[in-house]
Amino acid sequence: MNILGVSAYYHDSAACLVVNGNIVAAAQEERFTRKKHDHNFPVHAVAYCLQEAGLNSVDIDYVVFYDKPFLKFERLFETYLAYAPVGFKSFAAALPVWLKDKLFQKTVITEQLAAIWGDSVDWTSRLLFSEHHLSHAASAFFPSPFEEAAVLTMDGVGEWTTTSLAIGKGNQLDVIKEIHFPHSLGLLYSAITYYTGFKVNSGEYKVMGLAPYGVPRYADLIKTHLIDIKDDGSFALDMSYFNYCTGLTMTNDKFDQLFGGPPRKSESTLTQREMDLAASIQVVTEDVVIKLAKGIAKSTGKKNLCLAGGVALNCVANGKLLREKVFENIWIQPAAGDAGGAVGAALGAYHLMLGRERKPQAGMDRMKGAYLGPCYETPEIESRLKAVGAVFTTVSDDQVTELTAQALAEGKAVGWHQGRMEFGPRALGGRSIIADPRSPVVQKQLNLKVKYRESFRPFAPSVLREDVSDWFDIESDSPYMLLVADVLQAHQIPMTAEQEALFGIEKLNVPRSTLPAVTHVDYSARIQTVHAETNPRYHALISRFKALTGCPVLVNTSFNVRGEPIVSTPEDAFHCLMGTEIEFLAVGNCILRKDDQNAALKQDYTAKYELD
Repeated sequence: MNILGVSAYYHDSAACLVVNGNIVAAAQEERFTRKKHDHNFPVHAVAYCLQEAGLNSVDIDYVVFYDKPFLKFERLFETYLAYAPVGFKSFAAALPVWLKDKLFQKTVITEQLAAIWGDSVDWTSRLLFSEHHLSHAASAFFPSPFEEAAVLTMDGVGEWTTTSLAIGKGNQLDVIKEIHFPHSLGLLYSAITYYTGFKVNSGEYKVMGLAPYGVPRYADLIKTHLIDIKDDGSFALDMSYFNYCTGLTMTNDKFDQLFGGPPRKSESTLTQREMDLAASIQVVTEDVVIKLAKGIAKSTGKKNLCLAGGVALNCVANGKLLREKVFENIWIQPAAGDAGGAVGAALGAYHLMLGRERKPQAGMDRMKGAYLGPCYETPEIESRLKAVGAVFTTVSDDQVTELTAQALAEGKAVGWHQGRMEFGPRALGGRSIIADPRSPVVQKQLNLKVKYRESFRPFAPSVLREDVSDWFDIESDSPYMLLVADVLQAHQIPMTAEQEALFGIEKLNVPRSTLPAVTHVDYSARIQTVHAETNPRYHALISRFKALTGCPVLVNTSFNVRGEPIVSTPEDAFHCLMGTEIEFLAVGNCILRKDDQNAALKQDYTAKYELD
């Protein structure tokens, strides 16, 4: 039974192939088109999934789309009627797109599939549609290691639902409670994202990273005016402060008045107001998530919790939830946003529609470490690198580990392109930029000279699973970089009274621990535990770095520069090497040093990235 799950047309389109209930391949379209958050039909991701499994179009039993466009249009139309005539401009702008494409998505999708493979298959009879939050819930529960669990999904909005509670048992999944649009924790967070000058649907993680620089002085204001939170975590927004139902912006003049001025303009200087707003919305989000979880635990009696939806990518809230010990176990879908809807759509069809058995394995999820994307063998890597003029040497597996560990110990910024590409927003040691976390200058240098992004942005540690509790205040697995915990006090560097008095970005230059490159200004870190079972080469590298330095931790950030998706191919990795101040690159068994590359090529690439 071969089922293809697809998410598309809003943001982060993706495809996932499930064969007999096993996730064989999954990838986001952006990695192939190089268009960040690409929303178009995932033509390239679909082609990759079938190629990975050695299948043809005739082998696909079902294609399952991750939401129901008619229900979304119903929400758009009913919202307009509820607010009419206010919002006509927004409705009029959206209507042509719906009439042309989205309202007739079944036809559009079948035409896309026919364009890829020809007319040899009647796709109309094989095309199914899931509901958005059911796809999220299925992506959270079915790959989890639990036989039974409560399932909480939170995002901006699906068709109508913004938050849902489901109960999963075996191959069954029943939604028992929902909160509907326009009341949305995700959209509240996005409103603050917009107001602080970042891009909605991509800048929320910047707000989360900015929060520790601020003081939550607006939290009570948000709770008093914007959101009414009940004891069980259910909530309602005061829509008089928001514009997303009727306008082309997230907030309105009343919102501006509440917070003392207009939204920050993109790329303008960050002020203490933005930092305090980020801190405030983060505190409110954590309050809602923890109250929801406590309400769910009380009402269901379940000991396990699964999370998905865009809000589940808020690793700070996840870490606070873990420390509250509301549930014995928590599992979070690594592609918790819309891309992961493709996984849930396919698995939902397999288990819920077809009634096929599910056999969870205690302690092991079915996401394979999220390493579900393309992989390149040495001959192909060599051919691709030669074609772009790269200078490299091919070495043994042991030499890759040894040479890379030595480069890291020498303080070099390293590009690490190994094995299968990760699925989801995090680089997990497949397509990563890595460095020595002990360096006091690495965080700033990586942000400004390699990633070309805001200096306040923190970096995550990759740590050997067996050593995590020696360095961080966490004892559980965190393979998908979705939990935040503090650096252990033994490794912290206490601040002086003078340092304690610093405000805002001034805090950035104060080392907080013996791992300053991965320790945020509040002593926290977004942890990835590295497991030999799912990524043996990355585990071996960190183990060798530990042998050289005594430190079982590396800086790990996604292998890309600002505005671009994570690299996919060996050529992508080479382009990033040449256009940034990465000094050393390992692509499979091919080793590239920046100093060895053609000087004219270096100049061309540097000029390109400076122009961008």
